[in-house]
Amino acid sequence: GFIIWPREFTLENYKAAFQNKDILQAFKISVIITIVGTAINVILTGMAAYALTFKKMPLRNFIIFMIFIPTVFSGGVVPTYILYRRLHLLTSIWIYMLPGLYGFFNIVIMRTFFESIPIGLSEAAYIDGCSEVGIFFKIILPLSKPIIATMVLFIAVAQWNDWYTGAFYVTKDSIRPAATLLQQILNEADVMSNISTLNEQNIYLSASDMQRTVTPDSLRMTFVMIITLPIVCVYPFLQKYFVKGVMIGSIK
Repeated sequence: GFIIWPREFTLENYKAAFQNKDILQAFKISVIITIVGTAINVILTGMAAYALTFKKMPLRNFIIFMIFIPTVFSGGVVPTYILYRRLHLLTSIWIYMLPGLYGFFNIVIMRTFFESIPIGLSEAAYIDGCSEVGIFFKIILPLSKPIIATMVLFIAVAQWNDWYTGAFYVTKDSIRPAATLLQQILNEADVMSNISTLNEQNIYLSASDMQRTVTPDSLRMTFVMIITLPIVCVYPFLQKYFVKGVMIGSIK
């Protein structure tokens, strides 16, 4: 049964988890797609948002409309799967990053913040011979650290928690992220069957020790903690930016 206070302190569940190669590989994939995907997404979203701040930009309203449409309408799982297959993404780690290189909501938030920056700064830099790319990277981005931190948090959390892509589209087990592995484990009736390589990893636990310290329920909770802890550790440092970003979006 369940007890409020544990009988003894033990890390056997964490040892069992981290000595499993599948879990370590899934965690590695999650770290890669979170760092790389977030960096690319923030840069491209920022560039798109900056371009859309110019009201005289050709086809500006049409571009905004085309960006907005996929937010409302989705092609569905089957058409998306066919598209990914034709793009040879089903066995590539880029399947987690390329389809979500921008988000309409994130573009709106960043554009709103960029519009609050005095245009005189950009005009002065342009008169001094600075290009639009230079203005964006040397003036706009350094003044936009709060909104960049907000976008990093938004996008990183979305990338880290993306179990859907790995569960429905990816056909290669070695590139499935930790969130997908966690979802599979939580759906398994017996967690032990999902980590059948424990004995091969030289984890020598007696039958009584295994029953007492490593149980299906305890392993489930261990995996939940492993997946949740990175975001929990990062969030307090970005909380004020997170609230500010939400306020900007709600006002818009």
